[in-house]
Amino acid sequence: MVTKVYMEALSPTMEEGQLVQWLRSEGDEVSRGDILAEIETDKATMELVARGDGVLRKVFLAAGGTTDVGAVIGVIAAADEDIGAIEGVAGGAPAGGVPAPAASTPPSAVVASPPPPAEAEAPPSIGVASDGRRVKASPVARRLAGEVGVDLASVAGSGPGGRVVKRDVEAAKAAGVPSRSVSAWTTDEIEYEDIPTSQMRKAIAKRLVTSIGPVPTFYLTVEVDMSRIIEARKSINAMLERGGTKVSINDIVLKAVAASLRLHPNCNAQWQDGFVRRFNVVHLGVAVAIEDGLITPVIKNAHAKGIGHIGAEVRELAGRAREKKLMPDEYTGATFSVSNLGMFGIQEFTAIINPPEAGILAVGGVEQVPVAIDGEVVVRPRMRVTMSCDHRVIDGAQGSRFLQTLKGMLEEPTAILL
Repeated sequence: MVTKVYMEALSPTMEEGQLVQWLRSEGDEVSRGDILAEIETDKATMELVARGDGVLRKVFLAAGGTTDVGAVIGVIAAADEDIGAIEGVAGGAPAGGVPAPAASTPPSAVVASPPPPAEAEAPPSIGVASDGRRVKASPVARRLAGEVGVDLASVAGSGPGGRVVKRDVEAAKAAGVPSRSVSAWTTDEIEYEDIPTSQMRKAIAKRLVTSIGPVPTFYLTVEVDMSRIIEARKSINAMLERGGTKVSINDIVLKAVAASLRLHPNCNAQWQDGFVRRFNVVHLGVAVAIEDGLITPVIKNAHAKGIGHIGAEVRELAGRAREKKLMPDEYTGATFSVSNLGMFGIQEFTAIINPPEAGILAVGGVEQVPVAIDGEVVVRPRMRVTMSCDHRVIDGAQGSRFLQTLKGMLEEPTAILL
């Protein structure tokens, strides 16, 4: 029986995927449930499994290629089964892929466009020859030419439009093409480089343009005295010296945010089409910077977890986020988010709301600053936090009351440490 392999929607927001690598080759026998390939989604690298038994007869999408969800990227069938018609349809699909299969047909892999030509993963770029002349060359070719000392001006390009590609540079090096030299009036520095956009960066760009423009956002900032929190953290970590993972300032802040949201459910809410969804539980999104951008793992039911539990979960999820190993339910479903840039020396900033959430808290670093207390100037550790609010859900007074509760908990942390 013929089984089409489709580009599946491996995350809730995935619209297209990039094939990282095939783990099976054409001609390999496969069984239902075997892992066929690794797919980079908008959030993580996921495994694509076979939906049928047989032989992987044909693959239509090469490693590094990108196509829409629902596109056919391969065929599983018996060794002697005729797949000519399927090969013709998939192989001739337009660059945007083919329509997604009907709901009654379970997708088995990615719907793919035809295999791209060599080095088609990046748009044409302009390199600089030793005589100052601009030469069309792929990023890979330019990088390789610089490494092996080949002058791009002396290389005939075999790529689209005469572009110099990797194989041209390799052939030129083998043939002894003159090395690159730089005259006194030219520069060896490349003017610019075009970087292919990752699936995650595309998703970030597409999603966040639905925030600042359509969402009526306002910002509220408070400054918090962190003296008690620092003392409390030292006490907690002293008790954990003989075992357990030490807690950070961020762990305590997350617990305080979760506890404050329970007291201010109007801030723990989402804007929906025609109504506001207010949550009784706190699923806290925690922004994590990774190589390709930003992802927000979610601490589910953060209001019911202790500081140590929250800290351990954040570290575990952040580690897997950087490896692109998070499952979809681990980065979706947040009711409120927190972004902390204090570790980078940032004093204060505003964060962009992640719709449909109605708020996000931007946390700056703790700094020793002079403040007036009881008529005297003293130096105290202070931290600024800024809340971005969706005015369709959160009014100024509601947001202010939430921040006052949060400030009170951080300055007198006994309640959140119990």
